[in-house]
Amino acid sequence: MIIKKVFATDIDMLVSFSRKTFFDAFFHLNKPEDIEAYASVAFSTDKLLTEINNPDSAFYFALLDNEIVGYIKINYASAQTEFKDKNAVEVERIYVLSSAQGKQIGKQFLDFAEDLAKKDNLQYIWLGVWDNNHNAIRFYERHGFKAFSTHDFFLGDDHQTDLLMRKELK
Repeated sequence: MIIKKVFATDIDMLVSFSRKTFFDAFFHLNKPEDIEAYASVAFSTDKLLTEINNPDSAFYFALLDNEIVGYIKINYASAQTEFKDKNAVEVERIYVLSSAQGKQIGKQFLDFAEDLAKKDNLQYIWLGVWDNNHNAIRFYERHGFKAFSTHDFFLGDDHQTDLLMRKELK
């Protein structure tokens, strides 16, 4: 697997891939109108371009055989969705095509994020995960993350709860 930084010139692919993987992951668990309402904002070209151009955020694609099979979004300092902690990094998104799951891509993404955080001498990695996404919660627990809080998340009009999980690095 190759991990490649995403740039503004990759915006069309990021928009398309973000929407596809989000819909694939959550469409069967939520109302279509809530999924579309969220995706139309979160994965719009303008929103993703703003995020790509934020120096405290970074997107990376995972490539297998020159095909994009996943992506990760990492936030530092002021770009973090909750704490804005300069001693931490947030993994805001990890998505992998269903056809590429089971190939250790998620693990490699977490290892990559951890390596970046350690190079910057950060103290921990944190993320939010939907409390109904039991497979993802187990995945993060297997990789050393522990739940420490919750926060509200609105998917369209649907009020959901995310577990906040963290992994200490020091």
